[in-house]
Amino acid sequence: MSRSTALAAGGGRRADRLAQAAQRLLRIAADARLALALLLIAGAWNAAAAALPSGAGLLATVPYLVLLGLILCTGMASVAVRLPAAWREWRHPAVLQPGPEVLTATIPIEEAAAGERHREALIGALRRSRYRVAEHGRGGGWAVAGTRRGWSRIVGQVSHLALVLMLLGAAMGRAFSSETTFSLLPGEQALLDAPRPGFTDAVRLERFDSAFGADGRPSRLDATVTFLRDGAPVATQLVQVNRPGEFDGYLLHGWTYGPAVLVRVSTLAGQPLLDAPVPLTGSIAGRPAAFAELPTAGVTLGLTLIDADANLLGVTASDAGGVIDTVRLRPGAEERLGSVRVQLRSFEAYLTFLSRRDPAMGILFGGATLLVACLAVALWLPRRRMTLRPVDGGLLLLLRGERFDRPDAELARLRSRLADALEVAG
Repeated sequence: MSRSTALAAGGGRRADRLAQAAQRLLRIAADARLALALLLIAGAWNAAAAALPSGAGLLATVPYLVLLGLILCTGMASVAVRLPAAWREWRHPAVLQPGPEVLTATIPIEEAAAGERHREALIGALRRSRYRVAEHGRGGGWAVAGTRRGWSRIVGQVSHLALVLMLLGAAMGRAFSSETTFSLLPGEQALLDAPRPGFTDAVRLERFDSAFGADGRPSRLDATVTFLRDGAPVATQLVQVNRPGEFDGYLLHGWTYGPAVLVRVSTLAGQPLLDAPVPLTGSIAGRPAAFAELPTAGVTLGLTLIDADANLLGVTASDAGGVIDTVRLRPGAEERLGSVRVQLRSFEAYLTFLSRRDPAMGILFGGATLLVACLAVALWLPRRRMTLRPVDGGLLLLLRGERFDRPDAELARLRSRLADALEVAG
């Protein structure tokens, strides 16, 4: 053997070893037990992220991204390993062998080795029963194999690709989505995203309607909003619970709500310092509260909802030297606090919105829809495989469904149709 021939043989053996190793690795990655374990770990990881106060950060870690990558690889490996076999089984049905999951039935016939005319009648009956049929062997050792709904197995494999789409959608959403929250009072407006040059898409809260049951829980939270572009109204929509508004790829959700107070603050000479609603977005001793800065007067007002049922507001005025005075007001009341006068005009309500834009949401929900559709097809329209061959005293019919499917009714119906076909063929 020459040196070049030996080198070529050695290179061929190395290539064979690499191919065998890659094939083993592919089969390990396609193992359903590995995929199930990874999905359980991912489920536990997401549950921890939802349960822990700072759990959202768990979804942005490198180990979680590696876990998603492994799930992606197992899905692709499963399709690569099983899809060719499922295609061959559908297009070229193979002969079934008896086994614990295979149902059997015997069709009596005088001659075990049926003639050509009988075989044609049997094949015609199978095709009318929607089986794709292939003949195997000749003479006394012939067999007819068939597959019904062989495409169902392929659709089941496509569900792995659907899972891949969902993971890609989630990853792209994590990378490219934007989310912001803001609180509005009726008549106020805010941008739908973080400020940037040329971005003018905004929303204005027109009206906030609510209703509460006897237990104090809200029965209706309706917000009428107007979407703006370049300051001009574009569309008006009604935002409700589980029914967000939509504008140019942004989804607008009502996030939370709370009380606000319409106060008028003026100097002792009557010069207005503040005449606007103040949302009580903070909390003092568990009560809704807010602070209003009055730099012209050098005073800070602390506003606290003392009693919501009695519409009682506590107002504290302070300056650099400490607390000046504290009063309690009801709607319409006015009191002096140091160098200013404070009037509580009325109670209002503010609404906090969540604005989210996710360019990969279509991919995520498309993958989820495809997954549900594929699983529905695979479970409700399962594949059936059959084989018919001669035995002593008749024909042996073998029928097999999927692991979750036991097609006893199909076996009886198929046996009856084949017997009728033989009878007609004479």
